[in-house]
Amino acid sequence: MGTTDKYYIERCLDGQPDDFRYLIRRYQAVLLAHLAGKLGNRDRAEEAAQETLVRAYFGLGKLKKPDSFFSWLLGIANRVAKEQQRQEQRRRQQENIRSFSKEIPTPELSQDYGLEKAIGELPDSHRKVILLRYYGGYSCSQVAEQLDKPLGTVTKTLSRAYAALRKSLQQKSDRNCEVQK
Repeated sequence: MGTTDKYYIERCLDGQPDDFRYLIRRYQAVLLAHLAGKLGNRDRAEEAAQETLVRAYFGLGKLKKPDSFFSWLLGIANRVAKEQQRQEQRRRQQENIRSFSKEIPTPELSQDYGLEKAIGELPDSHRKVILLRYYGGYSCSQVAEQLDKPLGTVTKTLSRAYAALRKSLQQKSDRNCEVQK
């Protein structure tokens, strides 16, 4: 079987690109089954198999060991599958963000930006939680998921952040009262 692969690869590289179809026929079903198992969807697997074969065809000149064509092909297929999975994950994240932004009314910024200034002065961990919870409209569990933190950590951080904000805003208010006296 390996010798036959080598034969067709050499013919393709020698100017007979139509001979690649023999390699396609030999490995298409195996490739499709492999990708369907990885991607869990026949349509996505077919798309990935097609992309894999196109990359293999154009990368034949880079194949160092024609006898290991099948292993090389599976390596390409694995990379294509990972790319597809990443793209799908990004697409789902963007949909989630869009759906959150449609469902949740955006809070208004304060008139003098005092609250925003106070939030900006918080430590990074506190600021992220406040921004996601208050301005992003995320629930505490969504904030925990977004930041990859336990829910208890997020609620504790949120409580501490609110306390720090109250203290900061109170100090600014006290300073403003002293200035007005």
